[in-house]
Amino acid sequence: MSDQELVRRENLQKIKDLGIDPFPPEAYPVNVTAAEILANYKEEVLEDGAKNRLNYQEVCVAGRVMAQREAGKAMFMNLQDSSGKIQLYLRRDDFCQGDDCTFFDVFIKKLLDIGDFIGVKGYTFTTRTGETSIHVQALKLLAKSLRPLPTPKKDAEGNVHDAFTDPELRYRMRYVDLVVNPEVKETFLKRTKMVNSLRNFLNGQGAFEVDTPVLQPIPGGAAARPFSTHHNALDVPFYLRIANELYLKRLIVGGFDWVYEFSRNFRNEGMDRTHNPEFTILEFYVAYKDYFWMMDTTEKMLERAALDTCGTTELTVGETNISFKAPFKRVTIFEAIREHTGIDVSEMDEAALREVCKKLHLETDGSMGKGKLIDEIFGEKAEGHYIQPTFIMDYPVEMSPLTKKHRSKPGLVERFELMVNGKEVANAYTELNDPIDQRERFGEQARLMERGDDEAMFIDHDFLRALEYGMPPTSGIGIGIDRLAMLLTNQASIQEVLFFPQMRPEVF
Repeated sequence: MSDQELVRRENLQKIKDLGIDPFPPEAYPVNVTAAEILANYKEEVLEDGAKNRLNYQEVCVAGRVMAQREAGKAMFMNLQDSSGKIQLYLRRDDFCQGDDCTFFDVFIKKLLDIGDFIGVKGYTFTTRTGETSIHVQALKLLAKSLRPLPTPKKDAEGNVHDAFTDPELRYRMRYVDLVVNPEVKETFLKRTKMVNSLRNFLNGQGAFEVDTPVLQPIPGGAAARPFSTHHNALDVPFYLRIANELYLKRLIVGGFDWVYEFSRNFRNEGMDRTHNPEFTILEFYVAYKDYFWMMDTTEKMLERAALDTCGTTELTVGETNISFKAPFKRVTIFEAIREHTGIDVSEMDEAALREVCKKLHLETDGSMGKGKLIDEIFGEKAEGHYIQPTFIMDYPVEMSPLTKKHRSKPGLVERFELMVNGKEVANAYTELNDPIDQRERFGEQARLMERGDDEAMFIDHDFLRALEYGMPPTSGIGIGIDRLAMLLTNQASIQEVLFFPQMRPEVF
């Protein structure tokens, strides 16, 4: 342990020796937050110089001690609760019992440390410098902090020293990050506003929120490498879900018209600034609709989310201005590739696409079929150019095994992806509801798996059986909640919008 940790443990024992419980079990009667006091307390000076205190009431607040300084026979402290910080004023005489001032002179002045949780009762007033504060008349220790918090400090020029900024430490110890970097908490409050906006939009349209299995016997609904586990009671392998699509479609078969789920998904793949193996996605499926309806609905929903979260549809993301004002631009994937490579790949077979990849210096391997080659070309040469929200639509059938064939363009399917700031945020289809066609598509996926494609889809025979009972025309979408949160909170890394991103385990 560090010297400071040893001192805090010594203080802990001294507190016990004073007969004070450093971790009391009873509740503390908080009746107001720091932010509410600062917003509502007012004080006016009358003509004779007297002060008329408005909202002059006893307050009871609790939180962490974040700063303390002596001022003669008094002390000032900064207390931080979930809403923010407020100054405390503690006068020695208020805590003396006759000639005994031990509680103030020993406990408050010497044994309280930065980071300790305390509860205080008192009344609000304004200091001579105009700062709304609490004149403390009673104080109780609620929890002793045994490790010192990082204490960022500003010098006279405004430079910050000893800031808690190392990304690895911040992600590992998010609990410390949230305490000492208040702006981090604002990011997560905005994320919650965003999720609430999406949920309220869907509920307002009559959608029904559901839960589907996280443990699945077949990892279906997406092209991704799954995490595997073993179900001891059934003695069979199971997988953490890579998508909830096939279960939500089963509910459409079962008679629901509009279902949605905020789904925790897991893909055993790479990690970078826009990918985390565990992520959140919103998926919803609506009977009797198609991908044109879904584009209209998506842009309305995201416009509303931007307004509810940020108060505007005009956002700054990094150094870029991005508008979530509907409608969004619509471009086919072949148009996008042609615009940014000068090559028309719309009629090319697999061999020709491999030559294009070679010409464009893109790496390929023998497991990649036509769909993956086109996806590689688009991803490397076109995707990053779409900064403003843009629907990239009408994909080749080989790229989309769960999507209905295009009504007027042979070889294509009715699918779109929403690109914002050069990254995919959503993926949507007019859903394939022909069980015979679906079985053939699964067969093609099985052949890709035999070629070594570890992201090819498994055949889900139960889902095929469900389709054979009949699924109405349906449109569905998946929206990446983490990536959308990055945009609406102006964060460049997905780890900044996850409370606890995956990291290599520490060795203690």
